[in-house]
Amino acid sequence: MNYTDAIISQYLASLEMLRHAITGCPEDLWDRAADRNRFWHVAYHALFYAHLYLQESPAAFTPWAKHRPHYERLELLPSDAEPYDKAAVLEYLALCQAQVADRVPQVQPDGESGFYWLPFTKFELQLYNIRHIQQHTGELMERLGTCAPVAVDWVATGYSKMT
Repeated sequence: MNYTDAIISQYLASLEMLRHAITGCPEDLWDRAADRNRFWHVAYHALFYAHLYLQESPAAFTPWAKHRPHYERLELLPSDAEPYDKAAVLEYLALCQAQVADRVPQVQPDGESGFYWLPFTKFELQLYNIRHIQQHTGELMERLGTCAPVAVDWVATGYSKMT
């Protein structure tokens, strides 16, 4: 397995774990008012940035067709924000999976990240992006385990999805 296959595999594994968390979330937890950041919003945030950081630069980024301004920012969401439903978030997740397969093979690992606020290489950007997805997936898994209780299985590799 080469660099590209390994990065794609780990992106797909992290996105698959996020998918499991989303599909396992009970309706009463999806938009629970007691949560500072709603379940759906954390999932959307993780997907927005996964999508963004798969692009060459901010200028090359075209937001998802169903994007709502400021919904990507956890701290900026208005209290009366209309939640995305699971089907929409899963649709966005599928778009991100397709973007992984399309964009990662084009990455020049030694090039600059393309994002001025992330002063490292494209290679490190891929690791950073996967870690970001996984951090929020872990947060959502913790909620599921505490509030639901729903377990989300570990996905070690997304390699089988590539063949």
